[in-house]
Amino acid sequence: MEQYEWEQLSPEQKKIQLYLEQKKTLETFLAHGAISRAQFDKSLTDLTVKMGMNGAGA
Repeated sequence: MEQYEWEQLSPEQKKIQLYLEQKKTLETFLAHGAISRAQFDKSLTDLTVKMGMNGAGA
């Protein structure tokens, strides 16, 4: 995402984008065997809860 696009987002939209980027990172770690499925599931659950993303973008 370009800087201009980022600046146009609302705080809630920025939060969603940050969540999706973190989720993508976890998926990459899982795909490359850097973390186990159990670690992925725990980390994603923790991320989702801490960012209040239950049902939004998950």
